[in-house]
Amino acid sequence: MFHLGQTELIVILIVVVLLFGAGRIGRIATELGSSIRSFKEGLSGGQDEKQ
Repeated sequence: MFHLGQTELIVILIVVVLLFGAGRIGRIATELGSSIRSFKEGLSGGQDEKQ
């Protein structure tokens, strides 16, 4: 659908860093990682209860 090359991705990354700042992007990534981990733990916990 979108044929983005390396140059376009770099430009998008620069714009995102300028908009949000490097510190905030790090916090967002950390929160996203912990959310995914929690979701996976919830899924595995749900399967253990059923068995």
